[in-house]
Amino acid sequence: MFYSVCAQGRPVRLCEATRQFALESLNGKYGDEAMRHWAVSLDGVEGFGALSPMRQYDAAIREIARCAPLRVTPHERVCGAATLGAAITHNVPATRGGKLVFPSISHLTLGFDRALKLGVNAMEREIRERAADPVLGARQRAFLASLQNAVDALRVWHGRYLAATRETRPDLYKLLLRVPFEPPENFHQAVQALWFLFAFTRLCGNWPGIGRIDEMLGEFLERDLASGALTLEEAREILASLFIKGCEWIESETPTGSGDAQHYQNIVLGGLDETGQEVTNAVSYLVVDIVEELAIGDFPITVRLNPGTPAPFKRRLAEAIRHGGGAIALYGEPLILDSLARFGYSREEALRFANDGCWEVQIPGKTCFSYVPFDALAIFLHDTLRVDEETPLPYGDFEELYRAYLRDLGAKVDAICAGAIAARLETDGRGNFRWKEALPCGVVSLFEEGCVENARSYLEGGPRYTVISPHIGGAPDVGNSLLAIDRLVYREKRVTLDELRAILRANWEGHEPLRQYVLNRYTYYGNDDDAADAYTARLLADFAAMTLKHNGESPILFPPGVSTFGRQIEWAPSRAATPFGARRGDVLAPNASPTPGTDEAGATALIRSYCKLGLGRLTCGAALDVKLLPALARGENGANALVALMDAFVALGGFFMQIDIMDVDALRAARENPQAYKSLSVRVSGWNARFVTLNEEWQNMIIERTARGM
Repeated sequence: MFYSVCAQGRPVRLCEATRQFALESLNGKYGDEAMRHWAVSLDGVEGFGALSPMRQYDAAIREIARCAPLRVTPHERVCGAATLGAAITHNVPATRGGKLVFPSISHLTLGFDRALKLGVNAMEREIRERAADPVLGARQRAFLASLQNAVDALRVWHGRYLAATRETRPDLYKLLLRVPFEPPENFHQAVQALWFLFAFTRLCGNWPGIGRIDEMLGEFLERDLASGALTLEEAREILASLFIKGCEWIESETPTGSGDAQHYQNIVLGGLDETGQEVTNAVSYLVVDIVEELAIGDFPITVRLNPGTPAPFKRRLAEAIRHGGGAIALYGEPLILDSLARFGYSREEALRFANDGCWEVQIPGKTCFSYVPFDALAIFLHDTLRVDEETPLPYGDFEELYRAYLRDLGAKVDAICAGAIAARLETDGRGNFRWKEALPCGVVSLFEEGCVENARSYLEGGPRYTVISPHIGGAPDVGNSLLAIDRLVYREKRVTLDELRAILRANWEGHEPLRQYVLNRYTYYGNDDDAADAYTARLLADFAAMTLKHNGESPILFPPGVSTFGRQIEWAPSRAATPFGARRGDVLAPNASPTPGTDEAGATALIRSYCKLGLGRLTCGAALDVKLLPALARGENGANALVALMDAFVALGGFFMQIDIMDVDALRAARENPQAYKSLSVRVSGWNARFVTLNEEWQNMIIERTARGM
């Protein structure tokens, strides 16, 4: 029913009705319903065309709350649903003349924790108090009115669910009498409040992460368990409803591409709270129980590991991870906390960290985040080596070549940061920055600290932090290229740099013996070889320095990060052959992981190499992908091996590691017979996707890297 790479299958803990509800959701029943109800129409809104963009947005949110279909299923334990299909496409689901009017917001984790603690009524009082300030400008007043409109719309939607459940589902009606407008008093209310607020933001088209769900809900569950108001089994059924309903955007026949389940609804478990106490609690274990049993990949989970993470919890993580699907990834909390402190965050603020919906680190509920990816290998090949030209290269030694590359790389980073500042900010003529007007986004702004205080939206400097992260891609490929050139050209002098460039221009044709030499003679990044790893480490240290220098130039923060998020596929056709033997069009290194085929020493060596990269300077994050074959995770020894990998990752100073366990034969079978493998999920690159929703290029890449599994 729920795919596993383990022969014994997944455990059964939930009742049969809940499992059937999950199966319906995972098979696309509710996603198909949403696609049949594409959007609400704004054609009937009088004078819409004459309204400002912010007022048009407000009208759209009102119509969504008033007109979106409601859904209450027989077996759900919490209610509220994002039922409009256009939201699945990253748009506000409202049309004018048949066309969608506004895009939506993603790559953020909203402040649901604060909303649960205060209740929406208290948040509304803050808006009204701020709006009474006589010194506010017109734009500020309009923005605060937009926040009030979001609250009013939430009340309308909430009232419709009250009416819909009063007679048919009094259990749900009773929950809604209090939440989300007042703080919850028990676990069931807390789950309902969290889900309802999350579902409302999604209904309006946004794709937020949830964040530290065990920290938000743990106290409620522990109290209910201690009083006997709830059993652990009952709590599991309640929480499972949230996870199942979060699959409501799965379609039965998703168009293939880079995969479904990319709605950034990530969850973070464990780690230290703001007082330095370990968060891991009964909710942490229940979350692992649920995703282990139901194979739900739509809520990618990242666990904050530290030396104090309870051993039984690490064991449960290992047991869940070995089923495959990649739903659980790992943060090295000590390294990240040090990195955030070095960047300038206070210790208390750093302890709150979550992510943007993939794995990029941010302070949740206080951060406007975006990132700018670029291909560092293309810069090296086309700008520094000028592989398509024949003019002799002027680099007399390796250091001269490397300095030239840093100039080219630095120009790219400078352009990214300058472009970000120009896009978001303007000056008043006296050198003072002023935020430019941007896309209306009142629903998201409602859940971001600082927006009410500053009377500015999420995209206009409202949150405490605005973060734009340059993300270097292809760094291991550049490191390997530098190594090969240093050895082949400057040390061994087998060819000149101009001769090597001509060979690359010819895509290694006619030079196969030399190609085999560079492929097999040298040890590259990923094998715990200090000399080999040093090239990529040096590159990333210099990239971090050239990025960090831009902090302080404006109100925008620029933390460096390392990622590809699968772009190595789209970059491949525009890259040339590489000095380490790859041909034009080869799909190369993902994220901060080794170039495919160059890591030969196993998972521990891979982690050791990765942890030499100076990760503490890469504050936004650097992802390591680890692919294991099922045999390595089987039985008692396999679980122990996974725990040992976790411990090594933390001890060595890792940042982010995503482990996936896949059976290459099952992947090949799924490619040939997709209907039989609809629940087979894989970790792609910061998100999970059902394998059958990937296109041929993506499927082939995953099959090839799995076939090379350690």
